[in-house]
Amino acid sequence: MKAFGKILGLVLLGLLLIIVALGFALTHLFDPNDYKDEIRQIARDKAHIELTLNGDIGWSLFPWLGLELHEASVATLSNPTQPFADLQMLGLSVRVLPLLRREVQMSDVRVEGLNLRLNRDKQGHGNWEDIGKAAPAASTEAPTAAVPATAPTPEKPAQPVRLDIDSLTVNNARIEYNDEQTGRQYSAESIQLSTGAVHEGTSIPVKLTAFFGSNQPVMRVKSELSGALRFDRALKRYQFEDMKVAGEATGEPLQGKTITFATQGQLLVDMSANIAEWTNLKFSVNQLRALGELKVNDLDKTPQISGALSVAQFDLAKFLDSVGQPLPAMAEGSLSKVELVSRLKGTPTSMALEDLNLKLDASTFTGRVAVDDFTKQSLRVQLKADTFNADNYLPAKSEAANSAAVARQAEVQSSEAGAMAAGGTTPLPDAPTKGAWSTDKLLPLTRLRTLDVDADLSFGQLTLSKLPIQNAALKASGQGGQLKLDTLSGGLYNGTFQANGNLDVREDVPVLALQTHIKQVPVERILQSQGQNPPVKGQITLDSNLSGRGNSQKALIDSLNGTASFVINNGVLLNANLEQQLCTGIALLNRKTLTSEPRGKDTPFQELKGNLTFRNGVASNPDLKVRIPGMTVNGNGDVDLRVLGMDYRVGIIVEGDKRDMPDPACQVGSNFQGIEVPLRCRGPLELGAKACRLDKDGLGQVAVKAAGNKLSEKLEEKLDKVNPKLKDALKGLFNR
Repeated sequence: MKAFGKILGLVLLGLLLIIVALGFALTHLFDPNDYKDEIRQIARDKAHIELTLNGDIGWSLFPWLGLELHEASVATLSNPTQPFADLQMLGLSVRVLPLLRREVQMSDVRVEGLNLRLNRDKQGHGNWEDIGKAAPAASTEAPTAAVPATAPTPEKPAQPVRLDIDSLTVNNARIEYNDEQTGRQYSAESIQLSTGAVHEGTSIPVKLTAFFGSNQPVMRVKSELSGALRFDRALKRYQFEDMKVAGEATGEPLQGKTITFATQGQLLVDMSANIAEWTNLKFSVNQLRALGELKVNDLDKTPQISGALSVAQFDLAKFLDSVGQPLPAMAEGSLSKVELVSRLKGTPTSMALEDLNLKLDASTFTGRVAVDDFTKQSLRVQLKADTFNADNYLPAKSEAANSAAVARQAEVQSSEAGAMAAGGTTPLPDAPTKGAWSTDKLLPLTRLRTLDVDADLSFGQLTLSKLPIQNAALKASGQGGQLKLDTLSGGLYNGTFQANGNLDVREDVPVLALQTHIKQVPVERILQSQGQNPPVKGQITLDSNLSGRGNSQKALIDSLNGTASFVINNGVLLNANLEQQLCTGIALLNRKTLTSEPRGKDTPFQELKGNLTFRNGVASNPDLKVRIPGMTVNGNGDVDLRVLGMDYRVGIIVEGDKRDMPDPACQVGSNFQGIEVPLRCRGPLELGAKACRLDKDGLGQVAVKAAGNKLSEKLEEKLDKVNPKLKDALKGLFNR
């Protein structure tokens, strides 16, 4: 038995020596470079590719089947003169005996200088689509006889080849994609790939670095990827453990800025279960930091995405500036504290942030934000907020707008000083001429035209144009350049406010239509919120239907058209005691002395109302009426919103003291019953009653009613005859 074993061992040793000798003879006596033409022909016939071998072929046979290709290129048979790939060197070695067991055991695989060029022509055909296709048959060939079809013999499924590679190294590779239809180009350059031993079912260390670029827009990205790859082809399960990606990006969209990014996590793709997961997700872009997880189901159908996202507090304004997207100047501290937590839900064409909790500075939003269609940018918003000050996020006024505001304020102050100079005896103030509105652009028309939005927002308190709207609700929609404000409503200073309208931005000049309804809102609170000293107090009810054209405050006001009606109930004219002044004048006419105490510096009124018709920024008010104890005021005139000026003719009908206990000296005699004292009011709106003077053109008619004699007798002469002090008293009625 021992002898048999010894003989068997000698036989095996002899066979091994013979194989080694044959391998040595083949590798030294057989030169594959002599058969390049045959190799090219085999590549044409079997692989249907055009193989060009400009360099030498090096090889070894046993125990490794080794191959080295130098200066090789590959093209399709349809375009053999334009290679789509070339390389400087490919080196690999395969153990011979394991191949008989369908096992691939390889040593180090090295690829040097791979250059892959993918091109789509103007007809939309890609050069890679012809890889492996046979050359078109010559048209001169005779047609072949039809061969009866035979049922294909079912083949046994091939068993997967077992891979065993010591390492894979790719140096200085480049991939380029060019689309002649769009002119876009993408590239990956200086690709460096290295792996550890490649064994199925084990962790394979992987490291990849590359530079990515594009021309539309011009971008340059440096990136590095590392991790451990594990795969099981039988189970169709692939994992990338401890994956880390980091890099830098520059380019046109970043406006010369550089961003740094990093991400890491655990990736899993299970094709048998049709799921993919990214767990322990962490990523950062400049100062933005976030955590999360993603899961994709139904990979064989329409993939369904779910997950969670948590963004740590960061300064959004500084972040956008760091990525080349600076925001217009806002209120200090705006967008400096942004934090987000949400669930994710979506498909390849849509994404939604569900159960969203967004902290924006001092505000907290909850609800849902979704993009229903990425291609259409269909935005859907349903949010609730505790408080939100929208004014903090509006762009600051430009220098030109600030200069115009300063010039107008100087004009108002000059008119006010003149009005107060001489107790109302000066001429009427000049009508204002300085523009009151900014020419800065209000709307990003290009962005609004592409907007597809449906928003439903509610606020515990919304501050808009410095107005605190309680329990505000906003519903808006927009598509195809037509935006609609379905409603903006809420409580305002214990009253109510509601508005709706439309904005059409399809043309270069946008068109705005707005309807508003204000009910029982203190008018003085509105004026105070705009930084004005109110000349009047009271609860206003206002209805308006207005329209305008343009993309600035000035353009909209200059083109303002429409109608409005207003009523102020139970109000007070501030710093204008018309009733006391009127009683003083009546007492002088009656040659009596007032016995009641002065009633204060203000004038209460029961009602102030009127209707306005707007035409190109000028509001006509033909029916102004004010009911004041002891008098009735009628007026008509214009309010020029372009310069915030007014020009009114006002008549005061004297009624006397109408209180339950009237002052005897303030009772109107028969000669003065129904007298309408004429006034003219002209100047900046801010002056209020300070801009009013006695209208001397109408004094003659008053004289007729007051004296009851000659029509030609002048009022001043008549009044001087009754009492020299009367003229001054009347002139001082509205000098407050």
